[in-house]
Amino acid sequence: MELVRGIHNIKPSHGRSSSGQRGTVLTIGAFDGLHRGHQSVLNHLKYRAAEVGLPSVVVTLEPLPREYFAPLDAPPRLMSFREKLEGMAELGINRVILVRFNDAMRNMEATEFIEEVFVKHLNAQHIVVGDDLRFGRDGGGDFDLLANLARKHHFTVEDTATLSLSSQRVSSTRIRELLKAGDFSEAESLLGRPYSIAGKVVYGQQLGRQLGVPTANVELHRLRAAMSGVYAVEVAIDGDDQHCLPGVANVGCRPTVDDSIKAILEVHLLDFDRDIYGKRIEVKFRQKIRDEKKFDSLELLKAQIHRDVSTARNHFSHSSQ
Repeated sequence: MELVRGIHNIKPSHGRSSSGQRGTVLTIGAFDGLHRGHQSVLNHLKYRAAEVGLPSVVVTLEPLPREYFAPLDAPPRLMSFREKLEGMAELGINRVILVRFNDAMRNMEATEFIEEVFVKHLNAQHIVVGDDLRFGRDGGGDFDLLANLARKHHFTVEDTATLSLSSQRVSSTRIRELLKAGDFSEAESLLGRPYSIAGKVVYGQQLGRQLGVPTANVELHRLRAAMSGVYAVEVAIDGDDQHCLPGVANVGCRPTVDDSIKAILEVHLLDFDRDIYGKRIEVKFRQKIRDEKKFDSLELLKAQIHRDVSTARNHFSHSSQ
């Protein structure tokens, strides 16, 4: 899969197939979480592209508009941009166009955006969108505008029906609610996979080792996580999904230690003592153990961590039976 960073880096070849045929089949969206609703849109995009022999193209924004306008109030991301790209590659998308959301972009009218990016640069022949599409200045662009522009510029457009499971709309908002409530089973059904956070293991303060529970600290590259607390988790190291390791994870701001502003992910792997600094791990959340809490001393924190480890062991003991 090819990633194009910025409208200025779109080349004439990005609006053609590998055989030189002019045109693309594309969609636009945030696709945070790549849940089953997103997968439905992207699979349909891929199907339409294959029908006409053109590349499937996803246009997405960074940062997301709500993060740009109010970073502290924007919904926490379900996945990093890297995780999103990896997921799209697995789905078989040919090309992702990353549009930088800035002052110039926020002031671009929806019609100008479509004509400049979709028509002029990408030669859109067919556009697939979700039924909640909004784009352009102040969210002024919608399906009706796209349909009008389609007639003017001779492309076709279709919207995809909302995916519902158990009478509930599959959405990133709903998944955030489930994660916050610790309902990982229902979140998994909407995502189509266990909820996970991936990142590189970096050096921390070594406090966990001093407390007898060494932890792997993971870079989150986001201000906030979708949930906070202590969890029983399974961890895949360097993409080895066949040999996931049980562990305990803390997601939050470490109120007893330093009350960090940014969210931190720390993972203690059960019965494991290998050096994994610098490795990329995927942490799959299985059960919530407790909320994050501030303790009056490190000794009290240490005692609670050991109880958390026992709870996690009990969870994995029962789940393996």
